Amino acid sequence: DQLAHLRRLQEKQFIDSGRGDIDIIAGVIHSGHACIQVLYVRRGRMLGSRSYYPAVGIIETVDALMEAFISQVYIIQGGAMGNTPSELILNAALDNNTLLIEALNSSTGKKIKLLHKVRSVRAKWLEMAKQTAEQNLSARINSRHQVNFRFEQLQKDLQLDEVPDRIECFDISHSSGDQTVASCVVFTHEGAKKSDYRKFNIDGITGGDDYAAMRQAIERRYTRIKKGEGVLPDILLIDGGKGQLNQAIEVLEELQISEVLIIGVAKGASRKPGLETLFIGSADKPLSLPGDAASLHLIQQVRDEAHRYAIGTHRARRQKAELTSPLDGVPGIGPKRKKALLAHFGSARAVSAAGLQDLEAVEGISKAVARHIYDWFYSGHS
Repeated sequence: DQLAHLRRLQEKQFIDSGRGDIDIIAGVIHSGHACIQVLYVRRGRMLGSRSYYPAVGIIETVDALMEAFISQVYIIQGGAMGNTPSELILNAALDNNTLLIEALNSSTGKKIKLLHKVRSVRAKWLEMAKQTAEQNLSARINSRHQVNFRFEQLQKDLQLDEVPDRIECFDISHSSGDQTVASCVVFTHEGAKKSDYRKFNIDGITGGDDYAAMRQAIERRYTRIKKGEGVLPDILLIDGGKGQLNQAIEVLEELQISEVLIIGVAKGASRKPGLETLFIGSADKPLSLPGDAASLHLIQQVRDEAHRYAIGTHRARRQKAELTSPLDGVPGIGPKRKKALLAHFGSARAVSAAGLQDLEAVEGISKAVARHIYDWFYSGHS
């Protein structure tokens, strides 16, 4: 697919004379790993690309990563292809742009431009570089060897008797307390096991009460597993601090499940990846792992996936709610009558506020049906 995309771009690519030598550079960071993808364009033609996997620090950002990369590869080493083109197009705005340009100009002896807002063919190349970096980094993170290594390091760093085989993680998502959902993702030595993912619509709680939402999701999940509808994990990750952790501990104690190690993952004060505090089995046992620890990278990866899945599930539930009409709940009102009512009144809200005679005036609505609709809304169902 990428080769076909490249061919299509090359068929229509044309860059103004004198501006055809460009390096397109896109960087991404995920789960403690980074990838920088460089596409080489010379005389308006794309000649190739290269992937770099630099080590990232505890609080590394994409712009900081790019600054370090450009300094190393273009200023010190003289360019990714042995020379530095007149334009470098980046997927991040750099804080030290002016200083970096001055250093590039000095080292290369020519005027260099650093751009991040581009259009047309350049924008498509930049998006391709970013997508390629994301794909390559995902493949690297999810390689079986890498996953196994992370599980082994988790056993070592947490001083477990055996290497864990299965990790589950829960996260909560809502919009100001509305349409609350919980996600449960599963990771094994094969990586993410999406067939075992579960999602829970959370109802019957006070909006915004994440503790109650977490309790309900865990209770529903492990009550079913207790009945034989699933497999217990070795480790249960809870995305949150002491409050969410205590909810999980209480639920598993009530269900008499003692063989699962519960770990709370609390973000640091700056909420930067690598500064998380882990609570191992108890809110009184905090542990901070080094930002470059493979075991922490595994926990971050599972946590981030639970967060992604929760947000996606919440958006789907919210969209479904927005598309639901109050008329859908009225017994006896099918698609044909619903269409007639909406065509006559203009909205479901107008239907719910209509008088009996107004309802009777709608084509296809008999007096009996009109009385039924009127009674339904005026009895408190609106």
